[in-house]
Amino acid sequence: MTIQFRSRQRGLSFLGLLVVGGLLAACGVIIAEVVPTAIEYQGIRRAADKAQEGTSVAEVRAIFDKVASVDNIKSISGKDLEVSKEGERIVVSFAYQREIHMFGPAYLTLKYSGRSK
Repeated sequence: MTIQFRSRQRGLSFLGLLVVGGLLAACGVIIAEVVPTAIEYQGIRRAADKAQEGTSVAEVRAIFDKVASVDNIKSISGKDLEVSKEGERIVVSFAYQREIHMFGPAYLTLKYSGRSK
C-alpha cells in the first residue's frame, strides 16, 4: 500500500498579484513622467550644438531661442546658457533641474547639465 501526497499548489495569491500590480503601476507612472524630460534634454543638447554656430553671445542665445521654440523647449531659454570660448571654438553649456510632483509633499528632482560638442 503506497500513500500518495497531494502536490502543493504554487503560484501568486490574489493579494500578491495586487501588490505586484500596484508596484508596476507606480513604476509606470514614474517612467511616464521622466521620459518626456529626458526627451526634452536631448532637444536642449541639439539646440546647444546648433547655437554653437553663432559668433557672439547674443547670436548664440538667439539661435538657441529659435531652435527651442521649434522643439517646444520650456525648461531653459537662451539667457540661461553659459557661453565660453575654448581656443577658437565656442562652447555652450547649460544646467537646469525639473521637479515632478509624486504625491503629497514628495517630489522627484531631476538635475540635467550638458554642453555642446
